[in-house]
Amino acid sequence: MSFFQMAKTVLSSMFKKPATLNYPVKPREYDPIVRGHIEIEIEKCIFCGMCQRKCPTGAIKVERAEKRWAIEPFDCIQCNNCAESCPKDCLHMHNTATPANENRDLIRDARISVDAEDNKDS
Repeated sequence: MSFFQMAKTVLSSMFKKPATLNYPVKPREYDPIVRGHIEIEIEKCIFCGMCQRKCPTGAIKVERAEKRWAIEPFDCIQCNNCAESCPKDCLHMHNTATPANENRDLIRDARISVDAEDNKDS
């Protein structure tokens, strides 16, 4: 009896489209309203800190004196407040997934340095 149920499933699956994408051959198409990751055009940035003030999670750190801008990718909630508040329009929200970072030490070092600076102020 179970053989006939399995055969029914197999036969019906043979004539349907696959439920998944053939990923390497056909990349995923994101909806235009999906928010994925933030990118900055650092050449246009004036390091005013407006994006840092508008970020509800504090994921963005701007150091005006050193002319440094950093974002914690795991703290960012993709709300787009920073890009909307930027006076020079140098921040852009893209609707693709956040690109992978091959060097995990860079993220860890950035967190440690930012945390150390936060503790100095306290």
